[in-house]
Amino acid sequence: MAKKLSSVLFVFICAAMGACTSVPEVVKERLVIQVSDDNPRTWGQAINVADNLQKGYGAANIQIELVAFGMGINMLKAEALVASRLRDADAAGVKVYACENSMERFKLKRADMVETVTYVEAGIQHIIARSKEGWRP
Repeated sequence: MAKKLSSVLFVFICAAMGACTSVPEVVKERLVIQVSDDNPRTWGQAINVADNLQKGYGAANIQIELVAFGMGINMLKAEALVASRLRDADAAGVKVYACENSMERFKLKRADMVETVTYVEAGIQHIIARSKEGWRP
């Protein structure tokens, strides 16, 4: 009985020591930025916000998504004024999402878009889903 009790005690002490010495997981900030207009200045500002947040938190400590729908979908076209900035944002770890409903409305195909864009069926649904997962708007 004493041998069994000492084994249980040993396991308990090891588990407690492991818990005390473990490093807590770093919680990343998660942010969704909605852009629903086709003004290059608005897009420039959204990309600047993403860039500034990555600098402030450290790129490894924040996840950022830009979600385009409505008129904003036009700024994800390969020839858009902000296309090179979108590619740079993607390279920095910012995910850019295109609403396929809006693409259909504007008769856009994936071949028309910046190659780094990710697609969702409905932009606003994506934002709602992220909100339920704890992402900040």
